[in-house]
Amino acid sequence: MTSHTPRERSGLALLVIAAAQLLMEAGGTIVTVVLPVIGAGLDIPEADLDWVLTSYALVFAGLMLAGGRAGDLFGRRRMFRAGLVVFLAASLLGGVAGDGTVLIAARVLQGVGAAIVAPAALSLLADTFPAGPGRNRALGVYGAMGGLGSVTGLLLGGALTEYLGWRWIMFVNVPIALLVLAGTVVLRPGTRERGGLDLPGAVTVTLALGSLVYAINRAGSHGAGDALTLAFGAAALALLGAFVLIQRSARSPMLPPAVMADRGRLGANLVMLLMGAGQLATFYFLTLYMQTINQYSPMITGLAYLPFAVGIGIGSGLVGPRLQARTSTRIVLVAGMAVAAVAMGWFSLLAPGQNPLVVLLPAQLAGGIGLGIGFVGATIGGVQGVAARDSGIASGLVNTSQQIGGALGLAVLAGLAATATASRPPGTPLQDALTSGYTTGLLGAGGFYLAAILTAVILYRTPRHFHHISDARAS
Repeated sequence: MTSHTPRERSGLALLVIAAAQLLMEAGGTIVTVVLPVIGAGLDIPEADLDWVLTSYALVFAGLMLAGGRAGDLFGRRRMFRAGLVVFLAASLLGGVAGDGTVLIAARVLQGVGAAIVAPAALSLLADTFPAGPGRNRALGVYGAMGGLGSVTGLLLGGALTEYLGWRWIMFVNVPIALLVLAGTVVLRPGTRERGGLDLPGAVTVTLALGSLVYAINRAGSHGAGDALTLAFGAAALALLGAFVLIQRSARSPMLPPAVMADRGRLGANLVMLLMGAGQLATFYFLTLYMQTINQYSPMITGLAYLPFAVGIGIGSGLVGPRLQARTSTRIVLVAGMAVAAVAMGWFSLLAPGQNPLVVLLPAQLAGGIGLGIGFVGATIGGVQGVAARDSGIASGLVNTSQQIGGALGLAVLAGLAATATASRPPGTPLQDALTSGYTTGLLGAGGFYLAAILTAVILYRTPRHFHHISDARAS
């Protein structure tokens, strides 16, 4: 193998890690704009079609903490590679699926792979870059993949379906995963920690998070009073209570108390949860607006998200890291969420037949910049200062927060939007009523971002959470 300087090796490692995170995040949204096409191709009933989307999120969120701890114990590079192999095999299975059951099973397996890869990737990044400006920039790139990957999934889903057929939204993962696997030779093996896997804790928290996400998703489509919604919600609460009790007595707890004892780390995860809540709902409402109101094809819908992708690149690649180096995590989070909230207010001006240059495209650019800045602060805050032995679980927690937030936000805001549409006066044109619902949901996403600002202000009020230039240079 060609020898590389330490700086070149670090750069290649960041490329591999970032590509893997982009692939995992894109996997969650790549089916979004083409669900009707998939349903028609495999004869999946409309009532079951949402499982193609939500099965991935359920497993991804539910297994993330267990995946992070497995990386700590069994080797982060080893688990990173294992997760990629699972994701690759699942993508092949999904591409050749002959019916809806096989496709949904493949999406479940993709979620398993993603839950192993994502926390391992973030831990490997922390192992590769020492504390200081270099790590902050690398964490900014990684954080950006959380938002950029989601947008990339929307872009690819529409284009691939238009020109090659929907099966290519699965097959496209295979060559990318193979390239990332080949690139893992530049990664450090990562530290391995002593101790055992808290199997009762792992099973309990996985079932608890899976039940919670399912209850939230079902509430969005069947209502909060639905019997299954209530049953899974109660099961989630009971399992979370059991998890807390298990952690208190476990010799090697799944979620060590030190991970959440830090106010700033708690704040970063809460902000990530609120960002995820607003972001996924934003994609949902904008996709409905573009396809239902504007009659965009899947490909045009994907292309229309380009300003969002550019905005996230600007926010996470340029503005966020520079702001982090000069100010504090609190200011980075507040600035990012403020810009994102303003963008949601801008979206409230959407109307049927409107020129996309007036609201749709520029508001996406602004929203992407705000979220890109926010992802930098939340990702850095979520892993900063954590002990090396717990970096995998801290990384898993950051990703879990985003996934749980997305499910929660979509369920809450979809119901809010439906209520707003139904409350329009009789005789209101259908397009106007639907658009009113979509813009109400987008304003609700802005409410989540305002809550994130309040969270950052409260939990980052102590001086020890400020990371000034002098501190970074001292590192």
